[in-house]
Amino acid sequence: MTTRRVRARPGEGPLLREEILAAAEALLIESGTEDALTLRAVARRAGVTTPSVYLHFADKEALLEAVCLRVWDQLDSDMNAAAARARDPFRALGMAGIAYARFALSHPVQYRVLMMRSPATTAALACHRRMVESVTACVEAGALRGDPEKLALSLWAAVHGCVSLLIAQPGFPWPDDLDAFIEETVAMAGFGAALSSRIPRRTPWTTPVLTERLDALAAGLPTR
Repeated sequence: MTTRRVRARPGEGPLLREEILAAAEALLIESGTEDALTLRAVARRAGVTTPSVYLHFADKEALLEAVCLRVWDQLDSDMNAAAARARDPFRALGMAGIAYARFALSHPVQYRVLMMRSPATTAALACHRRMVESVTACVEAGALRGDPEKLALSLWAAVHGCVSLLIAQPGFPWPDDLDAFIEETVAMAGFGAALSSRIPRRTPWTTPVLTERLDALAAGLPTR
């Protein structure tokens, strides 16, 4: 139901902007797609005129990004809280990765808009920077070796690929326990990076030798 809004008084611009964002967010979540987020529809939902929306947002893309960024602070908070539960930087990196995946699945529409469209958004750039910081701590501690920027991109690509598939293909026969699936994916990426960053690229490994060495390595490691 649309309610005609009383004209804002001087100084109420920020309040109107928040009301527009709230209306746009509701439309986005209800529809599940950014196609429904027209400036006219948002204006009607907020009870204002379309020109009033243009006063705060230059176009649909600007409004769409602003709407999705409303929840992005929660991602940073979730990742920080998860990482804080582990003093070890490598474990902290893994827990932050799990928090990232869970956030994406809890906010699929916003995630798709911010992370699965071109060009790169402010959120994507900030997320990469956050990942580089976590990876740098692992490199400094010796868990990972190599360029933190490149390592971060590889790890991010693995987790992003996982959640993007889950969001884009909800009807696929995924495992019943998605939490366990996500944890295994994050662990695979993390331990794989730790091992891969130590192996010279031209080492002529064969499957039998690789299997033997990996089995010996696994046997000597403490259980998780």
